[in-house]
Amino acid sequence: MAQDGECGSNEASSVSAYDEAMDALSSLITQKSRADTSNSGHRFELLFDYVKILDLEESISKMKIIHVAGTKGKGSTCTFTEAILRNCGFRTGLFTSPHLIDVRERFRLDGVDISEEKFLAYFWWCWDRLKEKCNDDMDIPMPNLFRFLALLGFKIFAAEQVDVAIMEVGLGGKFDATNVVQNPIVCGISSLGYDHTEILGDTLALIAGEKAGIFKKGVPAFTVPQPDEAMEVLIEKASQLDVALEVANPLDVKLLNGLDLGLVGDHQYLNAGLAIKLCSTWLQRTGHLEFDSIDQTSSLPQQFIKGLTTATLQGRAQIMQDPSLDFENPGSIVFYLDGAHSPESMEACGNWFSLAIKEPNLLKNNNAETVPINPSENSAQILLFNCMSVRDPQLLLPRLLKTCVGHGINFNKALFVPNMSLYTKVGSTTSSFPQTESLVDVSWQLTLQRVWENIVSSERGNSSVTDNAEYSEISVVKSCENSVVFASLPLAIKWLRDTAKHNKSVRLKVLVTGSLHLVGDVIKLLKK
Repeated sequence: MAQDGECGSNEASSVSAYDEAMDALSSLITQKSRADTSNSGHRFELLFDYVKILDLEESISKMKIIHVAGTKGKGSTCTFTEAILRNCGFRTGLFTSPHLIDVRERFRLDGVDISEEKFLAYFWWCWDRLKEKCNDDMDIPMPNLFRFLALLGFKIFAAEQVDVAIMEVGLGGKFDATNVVQNPIVCGISSLGYDHTEILGDTLALIAGEKAGIFKKGVPAFTVPQPDEAMEVLIEKASQLDVALEVANPLDVKLLNGLDLGLVGDHQYLNAGLAIKLCSTWLQRTGHLEFDSIDQTSSLPQQFIKGLTTATLQGRAQIMQDPSLDFENPGSIVFYLDGAHSPESMEACGNWFSLAIKEPNLLKNNNAETVPINPSENSAQILLFNCMSVRDPQLLLPRLLKTCVGHGINFNKALFVPNMSLYTKVGSTTSSFPQTESLVDVSWQLTLQRVWENIVSSERGNSSVTDNAEYSEISVVKSCENSVVFASLPLAIKWLRDTAKHNKSVRLKVLVTGSLHLVGDVIKLLKK
């Protein structure tokens, strides 16, 4: 463990040391779901005790923070914001969640994941001090996982002396761990919708009220066009705190001078417009007058354009080919990865996937590998899906299927698998996946399969989709006409690879969606 002293020193960095830190982090997981009681405000005041223990009060108060909440698009908005300000010459810190493969993804310095050496030094610095002062039998227990990670983020950004810290809310806003911030420079709220209703409430008004909890007295805030029910609450909460709330317009594509946004999808112009307002306000309020005359209606500074067009976000509208197969031959696999998990994001995902299939040359983005695809080639579209059991597949799957069918894209098969990453273990790039496939409960995946079969039968009616591929019959839990349930993701990947090898004339195009955890697991498997 780290000793008292300067963080970022020559702390030994090794797989075993990193795994030790991951084991320590895993001990902070309070239950097998992201939405635990702390998101409902359970002992929220403890966060201020933790800040005192870590001696972060002054550092956080002086930090020039951009705080962003929302249901959809808050991660993209933060990514655009960081890229813009980095290209303006500032040292940036970006805190986001969740991570896909390695927990260090949550802490980015100047657009790059924090190094393992620095992570370990700052981790143990925080861990040792909290362990010394906290005791589950006393009034101050150890913080749960997300609270610890947020505190660690503040420590990292303070010690690294970032010019700007962009903090993405984990869940909600009012009682989120990032909301220990008392005087941000500017706040943003991205698109609102129904998600985590078991914690935030089951109406848009209740959800908007939780998100507006990040508003601070007199601090300017921006949002995007919202449903009336949500907007009314945001306006009311803003007026109570003397907050100047403005609605950011979507970015006009003409302002990019013929270039494309780094993140793909029409909805990203909404997030980009919000990011521009956040950045211009931050620049103005921090005294950088050279950017004082930004006019979003006629032109943008070159630094803004470069940031918007070079931004990347792993696991969102990302295209990867299977490295285990020869891509020069049609009998190969292309993975289309998008962590969509709400009805609205499912529609956006369906639009992106359909465009990527039908007109790949029109799809230019920083998350796509160089994958030369002929839209007229013989291909089979496969859906690889999972979602959390708190989400309603009756809302997610029909939205995805109808969007794709509307573009003339049909799925030949849907594969349902449990996630490999565990809620009880914080993984890393080096950690292995659980091997006990026979012990995995797939009752939820069987439910997803039933929903899919009913939707497909209803959508297609008496029509049928031509399917020339021969599918491998390796071990499956249950196979139906349009779908298969596997006991594990590796079995599903093996099935896909065997199918590709048996169909040399067919390229498999696999959409992976429904869960960022699933997307992360697939990326990790492909990179092994």
